[in-house]
Amino acid sequence: MSLDRETVTQIALSAVAVLLFIAGTIVVSTNYGANGDLTQEGGIALVAAIAAFVVVMLAAGLFLERREF
Repeated sequence: MSLDRETVTQIALSAVAVLLFIAGTIVVSTNYGANGDLTQEGGIALVAAIAAFVVVMLAAGLFLERREF
């Protein structure tokens, strides 16, 4: 089964965005964790990481939509 170039680009871009989100949540949890719990600043940082993920996915979608393959 062969995938076209557009599908491969979409998969790669989505995978990179998800990996960045996972890395961001790991960084937040290690820097703002206290005794297994997340501090208040950590909660805000986690919400910021989620918002950044949404913005990155939005930008990736717009980039892919406007790109001609």
